[in-house]
Amino acid sequence: MKPLKTKVSITLDNDLVSKLKKLADEDDRSFSQYINLIAKEWISRKDSEMNNNED
Repeated sequence: MKPLKTKVSITLDNDLVSKLKKLADEDDRSFSQYINLIAKEWISRKDSEMNNNED
């Protein structure tokens, strides 16, 4: 079973969208899949930073 997803609408700069679409294509992913991937990676890094700062 696929995880549930929530549809959202955001506004991004045109140059950012162009770059992200290019990167998604190079990674053989849809734009949405790529945004989801990089958001998860960024949040994971932030969580790790916060956990390291608590030590």
